[in-house]
Amino acid sequence: MNQPVVTIVVPCYNEEEVLGETTRQLTYLMEDLETDRWIHPQSRILFVDDGSKDGTWELIEKESLVNGFVTGLKLSRNAGHQNALLAGLMEAKDFSDCVISIDADLQDDIGVIRDFILKYKEGCEIVYGVRKRRDSDTFFKRVTANGFYGFMKKIGIDLIPNHADFRLMSKRALVELCRYEESNPFLRGIIPLIGMKTANVYYDRKERLAGETKYPLKKMLAFAADGITSFSIVPIRFVTVIGVMAVCLSMLTGAYTMVHKIVGNTAAGWSSLMVSIWFIGGLQLMGIGVIGEYIGKIFREVKRRPKYSIETSLNLNKVGNKPKEREENELPVVSRY
Repeated sequence: MNQPVVTIVVPCYNEEEVLGETTRQLTYLMEDLETDRWIHPQSRILFVDDGSKDGTWELIEKESLVNGFVTGLKLSRNAGHQNALLAGLMEAKDFSDCVISIDADLQDDIGVIRDFILKYKEGCEIVYGVRKRRDSDTFFKRVTANGFYGFMKKIGIDLIPNHADFRLMSKRALVELCRYEESNPFLRGIIPLIGMKTANVYYDRKERLAGETKYPLKKMLAFAADGITSFSIVPIRFVTVIGVMAVCLSMLTGAYTMVHKIVGNTAAGWSSLMVSIWFIGGLQLMGIGVIGEYIGKIFREVKRRPKYSIETSLNLNKVGNKPKEREENELPVVSRY
């Protein structure tokens, strides 16, 4: 426990522009932690290439030859961020006491990883990295993010607000995670279900080092929808409530029309009829769409297809590989944290 074997899992998709700097900063961190006897010499950095189309994997292979900390895992195709992260976690748990996940862009502050390890040594099985504020986000992103967390809380989904996938998990927590066998894992929702002793570590998020975000608006909306439908049937109930309200409204409209007919007034014409048809038709299509989303999830779950396929792994079975000595000019001076 005094010197745990720690693995930092870094999912990567087309991160050629940023990977060199990410590797240097994480290597500095690991060397400092080992020198200060915070981590065991067998600790390492595991890059997971999620089917990148650029030179990401070639850079990982090259770095693994000169950097004893670096190992790699290449997926045979693009399986998505959550599946790539899960692949790294499942591989790392076999040779680690605890695993830390972080995105390749290093917007999350690696300087708080010491705090993660300290909390782990104090007995925490899961440590969440939580943003202190969202000042660096655009107004739209800040409002939508806060709205998403608020909505998830109202429908009973236990998420950690302003937490992404920057966290530490102990081997015991990872073993429990194996029991959750969803085909489309939403880890931010699954991991709080594990329970165990947890802690939050707060930090300020940085700007992306280089390259472009892999989560544009379209993917963010899909990710949010996946999270909602993976953990709650509230959307179906909501559509049911709207349907009942629409039926009640139609009955009231029908009664109103009958009264006017009895007293001799001419009923409203074509416009009101068409509005009602379009309104009811829209509700029906929306309901079918929501139900279809859940049926689609059931369809994927019952097939039990593998979440990912591993094409190549680097040095995962090598135990005790100490970092190779570098010449001073091989490791440029950069800001460590």
